[in-house]
Amino acid sequence: MDILSIVGVVLAFAAIIGGNLMEGGHVGALVNGPAAVIVIGGTFAAIALQTSFPLLKHAIKRLRWIFAPPYISLDNGIDKVVTWSMRARKSGLLGLEALAEKEVEPFAKKGLQLLIDGAEPESIRSILEVELVSKESREMDAAKVYDSMGGYSPTIGIIGAVMGLIHVMTNLQDPKMLGTGIATAFVATIYGVALANLLFFPIGSKLKEIAKRQATYGELIIEGIVSISEGENPRAIEMKLKGFVT
Repeated sequence: MDILSIVGVVLAFAAIIGGNLMEGGHVGALVNGPAAVIVIGGTFAAIALQTSFPLLKHAIKRLRWIFAPPYISLDNGIDKVVTWSMRARKSGLLGLEALAEKEVEPFAKKGLQLLIDGAEPESIRSILEVELVSKESREMDAAKVYDSMGGYSPTIGIIGAVMGLIHVMTNLQDPKMLGTGIATAFVATIYGVALANLLFFPIGSKLKEIAKRQATYGELIIEGIVSISEGENPRAIEMKLKGFVT
């Protein structure tokens, strides 16, 4: 569980609502159904038009990473590779079969299998790098979906505000309605800007950060497996992989 994400979301809403109350406003002033429909509905409509269904589905699935990110430990990855190296040095590459069967990470398992099958070092690197680059690109594309939503929502918020002001202008004969009408119109702008800067852009940035950490971990695994294939000393492999951590 990512505590910082939870704290961030809570503080974001607390800051807006608390600031509004400190200025003498009330929570009801920030609640406006039509504005929410325009901003949220318009944003999702724009992103649905822009994005393919498989990518949109993938991006929605990745939303859970904001609060429950995948566990990524470079130190554990180094320990794992060193264990493989020591086993290969002691029992040969075929001695890794038992470890490959127990490996739960598909990427690492694939690399071990290539190693056991006697693939050349450059072939192992090439095959694994293609998969790693493809996976990183897909995760980055999912993050960009939220970046795009952050770009659309403020503009759609302005559209909502203008629509509200048009409604106000049709009631100029009743001065008592002007203040309330204008205030309600600008709630749409608040929705658009707040969603972009407090949710969509931060979500996109966090997903990119996770994707980069996964890519770094994958590069570590590739470098370790290739080093084992080339017959390097376990201690030398460990020292090399420590460079990914510093």
